[in-house]
Amino acid sequence: MKLTLRIALLFIPFLGLAQLKSPSEFLGYELGTQFTRHHEVVDYYQYLAKAEPKRMKLIEYGKTNERRPLLLATISSEENMQNLDQIREEHMKGIHGEGSPDKAIVWLSYNVHGNESVSTEASMQTIYDLFTSKKAYLENIVVLIDPCINPDGRDRYVNWYNQFKNSPNQVDPQSKEHHENWWSGRSNHYMFDLNRDWAWLTQVESQQRLKQFNQWLPHVHVDFHEQGVDNPYYFAPAAEPFHEVITDFQREFQETIGKNHAKYFDANGWFYFTKEVFDLLYPSYGDTYPTYNGGIGMTYEQGGSGRAGLGIITGIGDTLTLKDRIAHHHTTGLSTVEVASKNVTKLNDEFKKFYRDKNFKYNTYVMNGNPDKIEALADLLSKHEIEFQAGTNSTFKGYSYATGKSGSIKSTNKSLVISTNQPKSTLVKVLFEPTAKLSDSVTYDITAWSLPYAYGLEAIASETSVAKSTPLHSGTEYGVLKPDSYAYLADWNSMKDAQFLAELLRNKVRVRFAHKPFTLDGISHERGTLIITKSDNKHLKNFNDILISASENNSKNVISTNTGFVESGKDFGSGYVDVIQKLNIAVLSGEPTSTLRFGEIWNFFEQQLNYPISVLGHDYFNRIDLSNYDILILPDGRGYNSFLNSYNKEKIKDWVKRGGKLIAMGGAIDGITSSDKDFKLSVKEIEKDSSTTIGSFEISEREQIKSAITGAIFKATVDNTNPLAYGYDDTYFTLKLGARSYNYLENGSAVYLSEGNNEPVSGFAGSEAKKKIAETLIFGTEEMGRGQVIYMVDNPLFRGFWENGKLFFANALFMVK
Repeated sequence: MKLTLRIALLFIPFLGLAQLKSPSEFLGYELGTQFTRHHEVVDYYQYLAKAEPKRMKLIEYGKTNERRPLLLATISSEENMQNLDQIREEHMKGIHGEGSPDKAIVWLSYNVHGNESVSTEASMQTIYDLFTSKKAYLENIVVLIDPCINPDGRDRYVNWYNQFKNSPNQVDPQSKEHHENWWSGRSNHYMFDLNRDWAWLTQVESQQRLKQFNQWLPHVHVDFHEQGVDNPYYFAPAAEPFHEVITDFQREFQETIGKNHAKYFDANGWFYFTKEVFDLLYPSYGDTYPTYNGGIGMTYEQGGSGRAGLGIITGIGDTLTLKDRIAHHHTTGLSTVEVASKNVTKLNDEFKKFYRDKNFKYNTYVMNGNPDKIEALADLLSKHEIEFQAGTNSTFKGYSYATGKSGSIKSTNKSLVISTNQPKSTLVKVLFEPTAKLSDSVTYDITAWSLPYAYGLEAIASETSVAKSTPLHSGTEYGVLKPDSYAYLADWNSMKDAQFLAELLRNKVRVRFAHKPFTLDGISHERGTLIITKSDNKHLKNFNDILISASENNSKNVISTNTGFVESGKDFGSGYVDVIQKLNIAVLSGEPTSTLRFGEIWNFFEQQLNYPISVLGHDYFNRIDLSNYDILILPDGRGYNSFLNSYNKEKIKDWVKRGGKLIAMGGAIDGITSSDKDFKLSVKEIEKDSSTTIGSFEISEREQIKSAITGAIFKATVDNTNPLAYGYDDTYFTLKLGARSYNYLENGSAVYLSEGNNEPVSGFAGSEAKKKIAETLIFGTEEMGRGQVIYMVDNPLFRGFWENGKLFFANALFMVK
């Protein structure tokens, strides 16, 4: 009997080891009583992969800027996992109208916003239940789970919360643990919103994730979020406007999923709402991008976000806990998989239908322009696996993006041609359409994004179909340097040129540039042309090596010349030829600025221009010696009225008058110029309607939209004799995000809305907003003492994707003297 008992006791631990551990058992604390750090989440997923090798595949698909791993878990039944490659291949045949798939693909994405921290916790409970109590769902479903899209932001929030929370946690909403600092956990390392980067792919997380996404193109994709503490749960169906390309089935299936969620929420007495706020229009979200790729893309929003912590008292006196939030996301995650498992045949049939030939108005998009911009756009298309080609010597007629009317374009082997006769036709239509059709003017995000405008290319949208042609030539040829030349010349009209210049300056090369057009050796050169002379760089023993390396690294064509005596224009020794030396650049950070707008600048310098900057904190700005810097950048923000007290403003003005260069962007302009006669820029005043009307409460939102611009594109006039506009033609399409407006500067209006150009070429602008922005400044320069003030009313770096605006920012740094 003792032997039998001993055998039984030995067997109990064995059974325990064989049983899959729940998140709570593995982590050593009850899920929802603490926030799990990213390395602990990774540990749990690695444990599951090791414990369930026949039902799970775990890959590290990349790393973040801060070197945290990005994970993707693929789970299904043992049989399905044995045939996973075949299942994927059979599914992907559907984009060509082929294959006989009998499984559905569901992708669950968690924590794209780092401080919306509940979703990663919910992901662990969801995957555990799919292996245990809900394993029947996996018989005909492959589930892909990204437990944390934004590990850098999430750990920033979790570490901050653990630092400031009470013990036990405090539910008082005024307690410090419910109020994050300026740099919250929402964004990634560069303060970018990754949920607005699916289409633009400016961030390393997005770029690496999309490689995996394009291998699967799931039938269903869910993006798990959080919203304000007092909001009940939100799930599909989405709000209007729906983009017109969204199919009836995609709409209907959102309804089907929403009703299934409602069944569970009703049973638990949980509140929820649908069909409000979160629309399906802007293409760069985690719900719209999958939708435009044939899936059912959805956003789920739980109340809480960065304020809720482990628990918080809501506006009606209830206590919302992390456990509550986990339960809600866990429920909708499982409900989504459940609905998909019951509709496998329908999902596969409709996926094939989505990829059939589309009857779009425009069949071909043809673009000409700067080769560097063509190459930049082609690179983006390649990442999306969108097919493109070079043109042939033919003429296309259609809608002209430049005029908004019928026009024509001659295509050559340097033209970029994109046909809708390809699997990604719907995505092509959405990204390139001149203007998106709006079923409702009240939207959650911008209403215009058309890539020809964003990249500054001459474009035609044509109804003519195009046959397959030769591949587009990629890369710009660079010239072979002649070591004994007097000087070397490089044009200035793209970001690639700015990157070339930045590399030279980093290597202590002295560079000049021309303020006037000139002709030399029979070649015409425009304003901004870079001039690198041998005599300027006698101090560099490896000068030629540096120049050749910079030319090769940036695919930059450099022209050699044996003289500085020009045939027309100004000689190289003229006062109209300025020297660019290495600049010390500072950018303000902290509470006066928007984290998103600061992040765009930070990312621009480190990931695009590759040029060093100093980041100055607002809290010690009054102790900084500005004479150490040549340029100070004030990013857009709402807190400048308090930051720019009399001391700080006078300090900045004195520095400018002594020769400094100030770049003020967006809201910083209001703060720096307000009630100060030293700044000549003035706010545009318009007569307000003095009549009083009484309307119903319900129409107030519609009245407010009259004064709004929800991300619309306007045709602006460019004075390209102004150094701020070197490298541009006489027209620029600007993306306006609001109705902030200033009068023209007396001499320095580089880019502006001229008379009659206050109607958007794409997107929505309210009637009152259009009046306000008529004949106003966009970018301009003003002299102050021996220094310069540069005003950027619109944002040339918006979300890192407005490619044609970036050279204005480079001009502000290097060309404006």
